[in-house]
Amino acid sequence: MKISNQVLGILIVAMSLATAWAIRGQFGHEQGAAWAGAVGGLALVLVSQRKDWYNKMVLVALASALGWGAGGMISYGIVVGYGRADNFINAFYGLGMLFVIGGLFGLLGGGLVGMVLDSTAKKRVKWGALISEMVAGGLICYFFLVEQIGIKMTPPRSEAWAFIFGAGLAMVWHMARENRNSAIRAAIFSALGGGFGFAFGNFLHVLGNTMEIPFNMWNVMEYSIGFFGGSGMAYGVFSSKWPVDETKIKNWTNRVALFVLVVFIPLIVYRESLSYEHLIRRLGDMATLESVAMTSTIFVAILLVLVAVFLFWKLSDGKYKKKDIALFLFVYLSTYAIISYVVKGVFAGNMILNHHLYVVNIVLIFILFKKGKWTWFASVSEAVNIKKWTIIFVAIVVFIAILSLVASNFHEGLHGAHNRFPIE
Repeated sequence: MKISNQVLGILIVAMSLATAWAIRGQFGHEQGAAWAGAVGGLALVLVSQRKDWYNKMVLVALASALGWGAGGMISYGIVVGYGRADNFINAFYGLGMLFVIGGLFGLLGGGLVGMVLDSTAKKRVKWGALISEMVAGGLICYFFLVEQIGIKMTPPRSEAWAFIFGAGLAMVWHMARENRNSAIRAAIFSALGGGFGFAFGNFLHVLGNTMEIPFNMWNVMEYSIGFFGGSGMAYGVFSSKWPVDETKIKNWTNRVALFVLVVFIPLIVYRESLSYEHLIRRLGDMATLESVAMTSTIFVAILLVLVAVFLFWKLSDGKYKKKDIALFLFVYLSTYAIISYVVKGVFAGNMILNHHLYVVNIVLIFILFKKGKWTWFASVSEAVNIKKWTIIFVAIVVFIAILSLVASNFHEGLHGAHNRFPIE
Protein backbone atom coordinates (compact mmCIF):
# COMPACT_ATOMS: atom_id res chain seq x y z
CA MET A 1 0.00 0.00 0.00
CA LYS A 2 1.53 3.31 -1.09
CA ILE A 3 1.28 6.45 0.95
CA SER A 4 0.68 8.40 -2.25
CA ASN A 5 -2.50 6.40 -2.82
CA GLN A 6 -3.71 7.28 0.67
CA VAL A 7 -2.94 10.94 0.16
CA LEU A 8 -4.69 10.98 -3.21
CA GLY A 9 -8.12 10.39 -1.72
CA ILE A 10 -7.55 13.16 0.82
CA LEU A 11 -6.36 15.45 -1.98
CA ILE A 12 -9.56 14.95 -3.98
CA VAL A 13 -11.70 15.85 -0.96
CA ALA A 14 -9.46 18.81 -0.11
CA MET A 15 -9.52 20.23 -3.64
CA SER A 16 -13.26 19.72 -3.94
CA LEU A 17 -14.10 21.57 -0.73
CA ALA A 18 -11.42 24.21 -1.43
CA THR A 19 -12.77 24.97 -4.91
CA ALA A 20 -16.36 25.13 -3.67
CA TRP A 21 -15.34 27.28 -0.69
CA ALA A 22 -13.51 29.70 -2.97
CA ILE A 23 -16.63 29.91 -5.14
CA ARG A 24 -18.61 30.46 -1.95
CA GLY A 25 -16.79 33.77 -1.64
CA GLN A 26 -19.06 35.17 -4.36
CA PHE A 27 -22.16 34.36 -2.30
CA GLY A 28 -21.20 34.19 1.38
CA HIS A 29 -23.37 33.50 4.42
CA GLU A 30 -24.87 30.19 5.46
CA GLN A 31 -26.34 29.22 2.09
CA GLY A 32 -23.05 29.68 0.24
CA ALA A 33 -21.17 27.67 2.85
CA ALA A 34 -23.83 24.95 2.78
CA TRP A 35 -23.43 24.44 -0.99
CA ALA A 36 -19.66 24.17 -0.54
CA GLY A 37 -20.02 21.82 2.43
CA ALA A 38 -22.25 19.49 0.42
CA VAL A 39 -19.57 19.29 -2.28
CA GLY A 40 -17.02 18.23 0.34
CA GLY A 41 -19.34 15.54 1.68
CA LEU A 42 -19.97 14.12 -1.80
CA ALA A 43 -16.24 14.00 -2.55
CA LEU A 44 -15.66 12.16 0.73
CA VAL A 45 -18.14 9.41 -0.13
CA LEU A 46 -16.86 9.21 -3.71
CA VAL A 47 -13.31 8.29 -2.68
CA SER A 48 -14.27 6.29 0.42
CA GLN A 49 -14.36 2.90 -1.32
CA ARG A 50 -17.18 2.06 1.10
CA LYS A 51 -20.09 0.67 -0.89
CA ASP A 52 -22.24 0.65 2.25
CA TRP A 53 -21.86 4.44 2.33
CA TYR A 54 -23.10 4.94 -1.22
CA ASN A 55 -26.76 4.77 -0.17
CA LYS A 56 -25.94 7.40 2.48
CA MET A 57 -24.51 9.75 -0.15
CA VAL A 58 -27.30 12.33 0.03
CA LEU A 59 -27.45 12.22 3.83
CA VAL A 60 -23.68 12.69 4.15
CA ALA A 61 -23.83 15.62 1.73
CA LEU A 62 -26.72 17.16 3.69
CA ALA A 63 -24.92 16.70 7.03
CA SER A 64 -21.80 18.31 5.60
CA ALA A 65 -23.89 21.16 4.17
CA LEU A 66 -25.60 21.81 7.49
CA GLY A 67 -22.39 21.55 9.52
CA TRP A 68 -20.16 23.71 7.34
CA GLY A 69 -23.10 25.97 6.51
CA ALA A 70 -23.98 26.73 10.13
CA GLY A 71 -20.61 28.43 10.58
CA GLY A 72 -21.65 30.86 7.85
CA MET A 73 -23.54 32.89 10.45
CA ILE A 74 -20.22 33.87 12.06
CA SER A 75 -19.02 37.38 11.23
CA TYR A 76 -15.29 37.41 10.52
CA GLY A 77 -14.64 40.37 8.20
CA ILE A 78 -13.30 42.58 10.98
CA VAL A 79 -11.22 39.67 12.34
CA VAL A 80 -9.49 39.44 8.98
CA GLY A 81 -8.72 43.14 9.46
CA TYR A 82 -7.02 42.41 12.78
CA GLY A 83 -4.76 39.97 10.97
CA ARG A 84 -3.71 42.84 8.69
CA ALA A 85 -2.46 44.94 11.60
CA ASP A 86 1.15 46.18 11.65
CA ASN A 87 1.76 45.05 15.24
CA PHE A 88 2.17 41.57 16.67
CA ILE A 89 -0.53 41.54 19.36
CA ASN A 90 -3.36 42.49 17.01
CA ALA A 91 -2.09 40.37 14.12
CA PHE A 92 -1.81 37.38 16.47
CA TYR A 93 -5.31 38.04 17.77
CA GLY A 94 -6.63 38.19 14.22
CA LEU A 95 -4.98 35.00 13.03
CA GLY A 96 -5.75 33.28 16.33
CA MET A 97 -9.44 34.10 16.19
CA LEU A 98 -9.59 32.98 12.56
CA PHE A 99 -8.15 29.68 13.81
CA VAL A 100 -11.08 29.51 16.24
CA ILE A 101 -13.65 30.47 13.59
CA GLY A 102 -12.27 28.05 10.99
CA GLY A 103 -12.16 25.40 13.69
CA LEU A 104 -15.85 25.92 14.43
CA PHE A 105 -16.69 25.54 10.74
CA GLY A 106 -14.80 22.25 10.65
CA LEU A 107 -15.99 20.99 14.03
CA LEU A 108 -19.64 21.00 13.02
CA GLY A 109 -18.95 19.98 9.41
CA GLY A 110 -16.76 16.99 10.22
CA GLY A 111 -18.77 16.11 13.32
CA LEU A 112 -22.16 15.84 11.62
CA VAL A 113 -20.64 13.87 8.74
CA GLY A 114 -19.12 11.52 11.30
CA MET A 115 -22.48 11.05 13.00
CA VAL A 116 -24.14 10.04 9.72
CA LEU A 117 -21.35 7.54 8.99
CA ASP A 118 -21.55 6.13 12.53
CA SER A 119 -25.33 5.71 12.51
CA THR A 120 -26.38 2.09 11.92
CA ALA A 121 -29.50 0.00 12.30
CA LYS A 122 -28.10 -1.40 15.56
CA LYS A 123 -26.97 1.94 16.93
CA ARG A 124 -28.87 4.80 15.38
CA VAL A 125 -28.01 8.40 16.14
CA LYS A 126 -30.64 10.06 18.30
CA TRP A 127 -31.02 13.00 15.98
CA GLY A 128 -33.81 14.67 17.92
CA ALA A 129 -31.79 14.62 21.13
CA LEU A 130 -28.61 15.72 19.34
CA ILE A 131 -30.20 18.71 17.63
CA SER A 132 -32.01 19.76 20.79
CA GLU A 133 -28.80 19.59 22.79
CA MET A 134 -26.88 21.56 20.15
CA VAL A 135 -29.50 24.33 20.05
CA ALA A 136 -29.65 24.48 23.84
CA GLY A 137 -25.85 24.42 24.10
CA GLY A 138 -25.59 27.23 21.58
CA LEU A 139 -28.11 29.45 23.35
CA ILE A 140 -26.64 28.82 26.80
CA CYS A 141 -23.10 29.43 25.63
CA TYR A 142 -24.04 32.63 23.80
CA PHE A 143 -25.96 34.03 26.76
CA PHE A 144 -23.27 33.06 29.26
CA LEU A 145 -20.18 34.14 27.31
CA VAL A 146 -21.50 37.19 25.46
CA GLU A 147 -24.39 38.56 27.50
CA GLN A 148 -23.20 37.71 31.01
CA ILE A 149 -19.40 37.71 30.93
CA GLY A 150 -19.13 40.08 27.99
CA ILE A 151 -16.58 38.14 25.96
CA LYS A 152 -16.72 39.61 22.46
CA MET A 153 -14.61 38.55 19.52
CA THR A 154 -15.89 40.87 16.78
CA PRO A 155 -17.38 44.03 18.32
CA PRO A 156 -19.54 45.79 17.19
CA ARG A 157 -20.54 42.99 14.81
CA SER A 158 -22.45 39.77 15.49
CA GLU A 159 -21.03 37.40 18.12
CA ALA A 160 -22.72 34.34 16.60
CA TRP A 161 -19.45 32.44 16.99
CA ALA A 162 -20.47 31.83 20.62
CA PHE A 163 -23.65 30.05 19.52
CA ILE A 164 -21.70 27.79 17.14
CA PHE A 165 -19.11 27.19 19.87
CA GLY A 166 -21.79 26.05 22.30
CA ALA A 167 -23.48 23.88 19.68
CA GLY A 168 -20.13 22.25 18.89
CA LEU A 169 -19.41 21.54 22.55
CA ALA A 170 -22.87 20.00 22.99
CA MET A 171 -22.31 17.84 19.90
CA VAL A 172 -18.97 16.51 21.18
CA TRP A 173 -20.48 15.87 24.62
CA HIS A 174 -23.30 13.90 22.99
CA MET A 175 -20.76 11.90 20.96
CA ALA A 176 -18.75 11.11 24.09
CA ARG A 177 -21.81 9.90 26.01
CA GLU A 178 -22.79 7.68 23.09
CA ASN A 179 -19.23 6.32 22.67
CA ARG A 180 -18.98 7.56 19.09
CA ASN A 181 -15.23 7.96 19.08
CA SER A 182 -14.77 7.87 15.31
CA ALA A 183 -17.20 10.75 14.94
CA ILE A 184 -15.22 12.67 17.55
CA ARG A 185 -12.04 12.04 15.57
CA ALA A 186 -13.66 13.30 12.36
CA ALA A 187 -14.85 16.44 14.16
CA ILE A 188 -11.51 17.23 15.82
CA PHE A 189 -9.30 16.67 12.77
CA SER A 190 -11.71 18.66 10.65
CA ALA A 191 -11.63 21.48 13.21
CA LEU A 192 -7.84 21.51 13.34
CA GLY A 193 -7.65 21.57 9.55
CA GLY A 194 -10.27 24.27 9.12
CA GLY A 195 -8.75 26.44 11.84
CA PHE A 196 -5.23 26.18 10.49
CA GLY A 197 -6.46 26.79 6.95
CA PHE A 198 -8.25 30.01 7.86
CA ALA A 199 -5.32 31.43 9.84
CA PHE A 200 -2.74 30.42 7.23
CA GLY A 201 -4.98 31.76 4.48
CA ASN A 202 -5.12 35.15 6.16
CA PHE A 203 -1.32 35.15 6.35
CA LEU A 204 -1.16 34.52 2.60
CA HIS A 205 -3.76 37.24 2.15
CA VAL A 206 -1.54 39.76 3.97
CA LEU A 207 1.59 38.75 2.08
CA GLY A 208 -0.14 38.86 -1.27
CA ASN A 209 -1.60 42.32 -0.67
CA THR A 210 1.70 43.65 0.66
CA MET A 211 3.52 42.40 -2.43
CA GLU A 212 0.70 43.83 -4.57
CA ILE A 213 0.14 40.53 -6.36
CA PRO A 214 -2.56 41.20 -8.99
CA PHE A 215 -4.89 38.46 -7.79
CA ASN A 216 -7.89 38.11 -5.49
CA MET A 217 -5.98 37.17 -2.33
CA TRP A 218 -9.22 37.00 -0.34
CA ASN A 219 -10.10 34.06 -2.58
CA VAL A 220 -6.74 32.49 -1.72
CA MET A 221 -7.71 32.67 1.95
CA GLU A 222 -11.05 31.02 1.18
CA TYR A 223 -9.36 28.28 -0.83
CA SER A 224 -7.00 27.68 2.08
CA ILE A 225 -9.70 27.04 4.68
CA GLY A 226 -11.47 24.69 2.27
CA PHE A 227 -8.30 22.81 1.37
CA PHE A 228 -7.03 22.25 4.90
CA GLY A 229 -10.53 21.81 6.33
CA GLY A 230 -11.27 19.19 3.67
CA SER A 231 -7.93 17.52 4.35
CA GLY A 232 -8.66 17.35 8.05
CA MET A 233 -12.16 15.97 7.53
CA ALA A 234 -10.93 13.36 5.05
CA TYR A 235 -8.01 12.32 7.28
CA GLY A 236 -10.29 12.08 10.30
CA VAL A 237 -12.67 9.81 8.39
CA PHE A 238 -10.13 7.66 6.53
CA SER A 239 -7.98 7.06 9.63
CA SER A 240 -10.92 6.01 11.80
CA LYS A 241 -12.82 2.75 12.21
CA TRP A 242 -16.45 2.79 11.11
CA PRO A 243 -19.21 0.20 11.43
CA VAL A 244 -20.55 -1.55 8.33
CA ASP A 245 -24.23 -0.88 7.73
CA GLU A 246 -26.08 -2.31 4.73
CA THR A 247 -29.45 -0.88 5.80
CA LYS A 248 -31.28 0.69 2.88
CA ILE A 249 -32.16 4.34 3.42
CA LYS A 250 -35.89 5.02 3.03
CA ASN A 251 -36.74 6.70 -0.27
CA TRP A 252 -38.60 9.58 1.38
CA THR A 253 -35.54 10.34 3.52
CA ASN A 254 -33.25 10.54 0.51
CA ARG A 255 -35.76 12.61 -1.44
CA VAL A 256 -36.22 15.16 1.34
CA ALA A 257 -32.45 15.47 1.72
CA LEU A 258 -32.05 15.73 -2.05
CA PHE A 259 -34.72 18.45 -2.15
CA VAL A 260 -32.83 20.50 0.42
CA LEU A 261 -29.58 20.14 -1.55
CA VAL A 262 -30.76 20.76 -5.10
CA VAL A 263 -33.78 23.00 -4.54
CA PHE A 264 -33.78 24.75 -1.17
CA ILE A 265 -30.09 25.74 -0.88
CA PRO A 266 -29.83 26.92 -4.53
CA LEU A 267 -33.11 28.83 -4.12
CA ILE A 268 -31.73 30.75 -1.14
CA VAL A 269 -28.48 31.44 -3.01
CA TYR A 270 -30.55 32.68 -5.95
CA ARG A 271 -32.75 34.91 -3.82
CA GLU A 272 -29.84 36.45 -1.91
CA SER A 273 -27.32 36.86 -4.75
CA LEU A 274 -28.85 36.34 -8.19
CA SER A 275 -32.24 38.04 -8.18
CA TYR A 276 -32.72 40.96 -10.58
CA GLU A 277 -32.68 43.58 -7.82
CA HIS A 278 -29.52 42.16 -6.30
CA LEU A 279 -27.70 42.02 -9.62
CA ILE A 280 -28.69 45.63 -10.37
CA ARG A 281 -26.97 46.66 -7.14
CA ARG A 282 -24.02 44.32 -7.53
CA LEU A 283 -23.00 44.79 -11.15
CA GLY A 284 -22.57 48.53 -10.75
CA ASP A 285 -22.67 51.21 -13.40
CA MET A 286 -22.69 50.00 -17.00
CA ALA A 287 -24.51 51.08 -20.15
CA THR A 288 -26.47 47.82 -20.47
CA LEU A 289 -26.97 47.16 -16.74
CA GLU A 290 -30.69 46.36 -16.83
CA SER A 291 -30.35 44.06 -19.85
CA VAL A 292 -27.38 42.21 -18.35
CA ALA A 293 -29.12 41.81 -14.98
CA MET A 294 -32.29 40.47 -16.60
CA THR A 295 -30.38 38.05 -18.84
CA SER A 296 -28.28 36.86 -15.91
CA THR A 297 -31.15 36.23 -13.52
CA ILE A 298 -33.23 34.42 -16.16
CA PHE A 299 -30.25 32.28 -17.23
CA VAL A 300 -29.50 31.21 -13.65
CA ALA A 301 -33.16 30.49 -12.90
CA ILE A 302 -33.42 28.21 -15.94
CA LEU A 303 -30.09 26.56 -15.12
CA LEU A 304 -31.04 25.81 -11.51
CA VAL A 305 -34.42 24.38 -12.52
CA LEU A 306 -32.86 22.16 -15.17
CA VAL A 307 -30.15 20.93 -12.78
CA ALA A 308 -32.72 20.20 -10.03
CA VAL A 309 -34.97 18.27 -12.42
CA PHE A 310 -32.02 16.34 -13.85
CA LEU A 311 -30.59 15.36 -10.47
CA PHE A 312 -34.01 14.34 -9.13
CA TRP A 313 -34.56 12.24 -12.25
CA LYS A 314 -31.19 10.50 -11.87
CA LEU A 315 -31.00 10.17 -8.08
CA SER A 316 -34.50 9.91 -6.60
CA ASP A 317 -34.56 6.08 -6.50
CA GLY A 318 -31.91 5.94 -3.74
CA LYS A 319 -29.97 3.10 -5.41
CA TYR A 320 -26.58 4.71 -5.76
CA LYS A 321 -23.37 3.51 -7.33
CA LYS A 322 -20.01 5.26 -7.61
CA LYS A 323 -20.97 6.74 -10.98
CA ASP A 324 -24.05 8.34 -9.39
CA ILE A 325 -21.93 9.98 -6.70
CA ALA A 326 -19.48 11.26 -9.33
CA LEU A 327 -22.37 12.61 -11.39
CA PHE A 328 -23.85 14.44 -8.41
CA LEU A 329 -20.48 15.86 -7.33
CA PHE A 330 -19.39 17.22 -10.70
CA VAL A 331 -22.82 18.54 -11.74
CA TYR A 332 -23.31 20.23 -8.36
CA LEU A 333 -19.81 21.73 -8.26
CA SER A 334 -19.87 22.80 -11.92
CA THR A 335 -23.23 24.51 -11.46
CA TYR A 336 -21.79 26.45 -8.53
CA ALA A 337 -18.87 27.55 -10.72
CA ILE A 338 -21.16 28.63 -13.57
CA ILE A 339 -23.34 30.84 -11.39
CA SER A 340 -20.20 32.40 -9.89
CA TYR A 341 -19.32 33.56 -13.41
CA VAL A 342 -22.80 35.02 -13.78
CA VAL A 343 -22.85 36.91 -10.48
CA LYS A 344 -19.61 38.64 -11.47
CA GLY A 345 -21.07 39.80 -14.79
CA VAL A 346 -20.05 37.29 -17.43
CA PHE A 347 -22.91 38.50 -19.67
CA ALA A 348 -21.32 41.94 -19.57
CA GLY A 349 -18.01 40.48 -20.68
CA ASN A 350 -16.45 40.41 -17.21
CA MET A 351 -14.11 37.40 -16.97
CA ILE A 352 -11.98 37.10 -13.84
CA LEU A 353 -8.88 34.91 -13.50
CA ASN A 354 -9.87 33.19 -10.25
CA HIS A 355 -13.07 31.94 -11.91
CA HIS A 356 -11.03 30.27 -14.63
CA LEU A 357 -8.98 28.62 -11.89
CA TYR A 358 -12.19 27.13 -10.46
CA VAL A 359 -12.66 25.39 -13.80
CA VAL A 360 -9.04 24.23 -13.81
CA ASN A 361 -9.54 22.76 -10.33
CA ILE A 362 -12.69 20.93 -11.37
CA VAL A 363 -10.89 19.44 -14.38
CA LEU A 364 -7.96 18.36 -12.17
CA ILE A 365 -10.31 16.77 -9.62
CA PHE A 366 -12.01 14.86 -12.45
CA ILE A 367 -8.65 13.67 -13.82
CA LEU A 368 -7.51 12.53 -10.38
CA PHE A 369 -10.78 10.69 -9.93
CA LYS A 370 -10.62 8.95 -13.31
CA LYS A 371 -6.90 8.14 -13.35
CA GLY A 372 -6.01 7.73 -9.71
CA LYS A 373 -6.15 4.77 -7.38
CA TRP A 374 -6.69 5.54 -3.74
CA THR A 375 -6.74 3.41 -0.64
CA TRP A 376 -7.61 3.71 3.03
CA PHE A 377 -4.97 3.92 5.70
CA ALA A 378 -3.49 0.56 6.62
CA SER A 379 -4.26 1.15 10.28
CA VAL A 380 -7.51 2.71 11.47
CA SER A 381 -8.42 3.63 15.00
CA GLU A 382 -11.22 4.64 17.34
CA ALA A 383 -8.82 6.10 19.86
CA VAL A 384 -9.55 9.54 21.29
CA ASN A 385 -5.98 10.73 21.79
CA ILE A 386 -6.37 13.96 23.71
CA LYS A 387 -2.62 14.22 24.36
CA LYS A 388 -1.81 14.00 20.64
CA TRP A 389 -4.48 16.57 19.74
CA THR A 390 -3.22 18.92 22.45
CA ILE A 391 0.31 18.73 21.03
CA ILE A 392 -1.02 19.44 17.53
CA PHE A 393 -3.08 22.34 18.87
CA VAL A 394 -0.11 23.89 20.69
CA ALA A 395 2.10 23.42 17.62
CA ILE A 396 -0.45 25.20 15.44
CA VAL A 397 -0.78 28.08 17.92
CA VAL A 398 3.01 28.50 18.02
CA PHE A 399 3.14 28.42 14.22
CA ILE A 400 0.36 31.02 14.03
CA ALA A 401 2.36 33.21 16.43
CA ILE A 402 5.36 32.98 14.08
CA LEU A 403 3.16 33.81 11.08
CA SER A 404 1.75 36.79 12.98
CA LEU A 405 5.23 38.06 13.79
CA VAL A 406 6.27 37.76 10.14
CA ALA A 407 3.06 39.31 8.80
CA SER A 408 3.07 42.28 11.18
CA ASN A 409 6.66 43.13 10.27
CA PHE A 410 6.17 42.61 6.55
CA HIS A 411 4.33 45.87 6.00
CA GLU A 412 3.79 49.30 7.55
CA GLY A 413 0.03 49.32 7.29
CA LEU A 414 -2.57 47.85 4.95
CA HIS A 415 -5.96 49.07 3.85
CA GLY A 416 -8.65 47.47 5.97
CA ALA A 417 -6.37 46.84 8.97
CA HIS A 418 -7.89 47.09 12.46
CA ASN A 419 -6.57 47.10 16.00
CA ARG A 420 -8.57 45.15 18.56
CA PHE A 421 -6.24 46.40 21.28
CA PRO A 422 -4.91 49.98 21.41
CA ILE A 423 -1.26 50.44 20.48
CA GLU A 424 0.58 53.59 21.53
